[in-house]
Amino acid sequence: MLRLIALLGGAALLTAQAADAQRLRERIAERMAAGGATAPATGMVEHAYGRDALQKLDFWAAKDSARPAPIVIFVHGGGWKRGDKRNATGADKVTHYLGQGYAVASVNYRLVPAAKVEDQAADVAAAFAWLRTNAAKLGIDPKRMVLMGHSAGAHLVALVGTDPAYARAAGFALSDIKGVIPLDGAAYDVAAQMADGPGIMQDTYAQAFGSDPARQKSLSPTAHADGPNAPAFLILHVDREDGKRQSEALGAALRKAGTPAQVTRMAGRGLIGHMEINRKLGQAGYPATPVVDAWLKTRFQP
Repeated sequence: MLRLIALLGGAALLTAQAADAQRLRERIAERMAAGGATAPATGMVEHAYGRDALQKLDFWAAKDSARPAPIVIFVHGGGWKRGDKRNATGADKVTHYLGQGYAVASVNYRLVPAAKVEDQAADVAAAFAWLRTNAAKLGIDPKRMVLMGHSAGAHLVALVGTDPAYARAAGFALSDIKGVIPLDGAAYDVAAQMADGPGIMQDTYAQAFGSDPARQKSLSPTAHADGPNAPAFLILHVDREDGKRQSEALGAALRKAGTPAQVTRMAGRGLIGHMEINRKLGQAGYPATPVVDAWLKTRFQP
């Protein structure tokens, strides 16, 4: 009996240690996903788009204020429960896009578990609506507004760009979004990702999306891609199996509905590549920078 108790106790200890190791791996993955590179504070003005402390955005006006400028609106990652508009933006995006003549905004949103993913998508839509409503005061062109997001933020911008309920609730139409750029997301089909995605993130997915198949489908951009959608998508992914699979499936679903969707694989492998696409975008020598620049020029043509 004593031996049985000892064996059971040892098994329980091993299980607890495995669970602790899994949580540690998840925390590392989420922090890597968040990016961890700070946007420049020079020229930045913080605005509230809602009443919650996290319903705020940072805004950088375009350098040429003589005419309304296009705007790139960035949504950070962090596993739906971490991340921040300042330290997860990447160090070079803001400077680079300001140099292209664009305005830039970086959006905070309420976080899991205090909020639901549905609330986060509503926050992204509300931030977009606030910028659009205040376009004249901010010097931006309300007809040339693009959403960009990384990791969990890629999922959120794709969801807002495919499910019209969020835009409708915020007071605009999906056609008002000039384009959507998801950067290395891997939860465009939530149920599929939870079924065959990497084990390192399964607890994070469960916390964000739960176990209800109907809810998982409602939060899956691929399930909404039959239209209406935002007018165009540029979907970038690095060399990691689930990101590639999910990006290609979303692109195929969008194109089937008649929505232009470019899917491009970028250099970089696994979580390191996943982190680099956020941190390095905007650097002249990073391969994704000219790809995004060319696409934005086509979308931002007057």
